[in-house]
Amino acid sequence: MEQEQLHSYFQKRLTEAKRQFERTVDCKHTEFDDLYPYMTEQPQFFWYKRYVAWQELLTIVTIAKDFKLDWQSLFLDKQVAFIEGKVLDAKVLDEWFEEQEAEAK
Repeated sequence: MEQEQLHSYFQKRLTEAKRQFERTVDCKHTEFDDLYPYMTEQPQFFWYKRYVAWQELLTIVTIAKDFKLDWQSLFLDKQVAFIEGKVLDAKVLDEWFEEQEAEAK
């Protein structure tokens, strides 16, 4: 795979992983809900779903770093810091969209 194709592939995968994670932050339906429809009744399912989406995002970012591909351009500076910190905590969930919302006003 040529560098240009590789970069395009990872940009697509990163965009999809970011969208999936953001849908979990907003408690919206994701592909994960379809895998475990019987779990949606359980309150802990939403946290589990967020951690799975977060781990997918971190994994794709790690692979992009290994190939020395730009991944940061898809994220705000604060989001990059969260990803580099690797820990999914309440601050990440509370502040993930903070700058986007401020820019929209």
